Amino acid sequence: MAAGDVDWLFIPLEAAAKMRASFILLGPLLTRFGRVIISNPGGDRIGRRPVNLHVDAMRALGAEIDYRNGYYYAQAPGRLRGGEVHFPQVTVMGTENAMLAACLAEGKTVIHPAAQEPEIDDLMAFLVKMGAEVARTAPDTIEVHGQRRLRGAEHRVVPDRIETGTFLVAAAVTGGKLTLENAACEHVGALLDLFARVGLPVRCEGSRMEIDATGLRPGDLRGIDIETAPYPGLATDLQPPVCVLLTQAAGDSRVHEAIFEDRIEWLAELRKLGATVDIADAHNAVIRGPARLHGAEASIGDLRAGASLILAALAAEGTSLIHGAHHVHRGYENIDRKFQQLGATITRSADPA
Repeated sequence: MAAGDVDWLFIPLEAAAKMRASFILLGPLLTRFGRVIISNPGGDRIGRRPVNLHVDAMRALGAEIDYRNGYYYAQAPGRLRGGEVHFPQVTVMGTENAMLAACLAEGKTVIHPAAQEPEIDDLMAFLVKMGAEVARTAPDTIEVHGQRRLRGAEHRVVPDRIETGTFLVAAAVTGGKLTLENAACEHVGALLDLFARVGLPVRCEGSRMEIDATGLRPGDLRGIDIETAPYPGLATDLQPPVCVLLTQAAGDSRVHEAIFEDRIEWLAELRKLGATVDIADAHNAVIRGPARLHGAEASIGDLRAGASLILAALAAEGTSLIHGAHHVHRGYENIDRKFQQLGATITRSADPA
């Protein structure tokens, strides 16, 4: 991909509204071209996800940013300057935005606390190949020494650990057997520990994972308590598929969503398929199992909940109709085709979105 001819420094609402990740363009465009106009991003409605952390990070590097009529008008007179970027809480995309901006800023930038997700280190590895000077100097600290320019490079991104977890849960709840190739075992330690606590055998060696749930009967799995956390804890994006798994475990499982408020609201849709769920508040729920899931009609509200409703439908008796597939296809490439290849009967109908 070549970026030498980039001359459009305006990110309109109609483009930004499709994906929250659009805001990741703030840092690199600002540091390379000295200005950008970018809309508030869209994306999944899973609670407050303000972009002020990104904006404050750019200001810490010398940017001047005004907000008018739904747009951020950002400029860096001369050049961004290295500085101290202190986040009030861990933010993955905020860390990425600050790191990208700092690569072409003048001087040294220290980012703290920096997110520790594998995707952050993978981005660092790519930037180093491009000539950037960036390193993790402590588990939660990243230092960047700005360069005048970067060069092109070739890089293979790390496997998607959320997709890995989604397919492992799919095999578990359908009583299937599955082998995943090119799956980074070291990136899903919290999930593998959870599987062990539930009583689900998963073999993991290097980049190969194997799960065999063909002999499991209803009630063989154990209910457990889970809590999401920044990496290396259980990823908030894995909470929805894990909740589907817990519907098939015996006893009560308590779920505490510690990252996003309202992210467990999707469990109301899971109830439509026969799950027994008590939602206590915006962060806590209890799932009672094992539940005999049945076909139903449900609506997808966000990416990960949508994939998880598909998992529940695959495990349910009968046919389910799930609306809002466009959310899922933002984060899973050809998910319906992959499940078809694994023997599922799944069809994607026309999606107006």
